[in-house]
Amino acid sequence: MITISDQEFRLLKEYIYNYCGINLSKKKTLVQARLYRILMEMEFQDFSSYYNYLFNDKSGEAVRNIIDRLSTNHTFFMREIQHFIYFRDQVLPQLKATVKNRDLRIWSAGCSSGEEPYTLAMIMADYFGKEKVLWDSRILATDISSRALHKAREGVYSDEEISSIPAPWKRNYFKSLGPDRKMVINKVKKEVIYRKFNLIEKAFPFKKKFHVIFCRNVMIYFDNTTKQELIDRFYECTEKGGYLFIGQAESLNREETQYKYVMPAVYRKE
Repeated sequence: MITISDQEFRLLKEYIYNYCGINLSKKKTLVQARLYRILMEMEFQDFSSYYNYLFNDKSGEAVRNIIDRLSTNHTFFMREIQHFIYFRDQVLPQLKATVKNRDLRIWSAGCSSGEEPYTLAMIMADYFGKEKVLWDSRILATDISSRALHKAREGVYSDEEISSIPAPWKRNYFKSLGPDRKMVINKVKKEVIYRKFNLIEKAFPFKKKFHVIFCRNVMIYFDNTTKQELIDRFYECTEKGGYLFIGQAESLNREETQYKYVMPAVYRKE
């Protein structure tokens, strides 16, 4: 097996950090294991040759490939369910009462393979019911992984992958594609807009601010500097009174952020 030297690891680690902010400092074994197949497929003799190819590739294909191999994209429906309950029972009633133009803007940042934004879309379909047609409540869902976004857009999941979904949702929002395969119905799919986006962009391109941002279990891969810069950009593009949801394993330094603590992993812009 081809092994990665300390120098080769440093070069690849710095390249990924500079590109998307992911900190791989303690992930040498993971990097070697996940990139080994690329070396075999492309017949590179060592990691230095692969790095040179990655650094000099102008097509963007090389970096898309390495991000797909190194990003975890681990998620599942109803993950950290207390967030969805709070969104349904507290956030949506407040926004329904205060968003006068019925233009509800929600961002699932780091959406992975679509479980989170589809869950939000189904919650809103239930909550608004027949009034849903009166609202523009489409969700922006972004990720840096092309592979994850492809799965998300397809909206096809195994029975095991949707096992945690309430039975009424399975009946109302999924259709069968045969044994062990279910697909999100078009009515729900149309409520989610998928885009590839790098969260460490220095300036976000959004023209309007968001009422709710979900960015859960993404910042665990960032160092403190990258994380704080991202939180500051999130704050700038959050509407007054809007919410930020982060992962249960994450937290914000209350001395360094303008967001106000609401409950574990939920913050608000006052």
